[in-house]
Amino acid sequence: MNDKEYSREEKRALLALARAAIGDRLGQTSSNIPAPPLTEKNGAFVTLHKHGALRGCIGRFTSNLALPGTIREMAQAAAFEDPRFPPLNAAELDQVDLEISVLSPMRRIQDVSEVQVGRHGLYIIQGHRRGVLLPQVAADYGWDRDTFLDQTCVKAGLNPGCWRDRKTEIYVFSAEVFGEKDLDES
Repeated sequence: MNDKEYSREEKRALLALARAAIGDRLGQTSSNIPAPPLTEKNGAFVTLHKHGALRGCIGRFTSNLALPGTIREMAQAAAFEDPRFPPLNAAELDQVDLEISVLSPMRRIQDVSEVQVGRHGLYIIQGHRRGVLLPQVAADYGWDRDTFLDQTCVKAGLNPGCWRDRKTEIYVFSAEVFGEKDLDES
């Protein structure tokens, strides 16, 4: 996990900040959502889902910004810069649900038995190819460790099983994951 566990109020504030950042970029007037007074400089990903399907996801592993600044930037990037999707339009904003993953520092592993499905995210590097999958992806799809490793290789544009090659670097990280749906239901 991260060094800090976020309160319900902090999570709500970060999600509101992410939504307002997207609204600002769409030219919608935001209510100038105040950023929560968080100073840690964790990496973070922001994920958008539309009717349950992925609509955008961008993040960074480290940041020089305090967490609210990182969330603001990643929310806009996920909405408008994910190359897999067209930029979000104003009509879609009310149709997307936001999810934030605040990352722990990454660490390189030498033995894949260290990978804990549902707890760890993976970052795989081989040459110029890189792929990342967040911890919740494996749990959402019910993958075992080998499938999770294979799918991260595929995300990097590599063949499944590339993780067995000694030239492949494997990193793990954890994340505190929270979304609008989670907070609405509780």
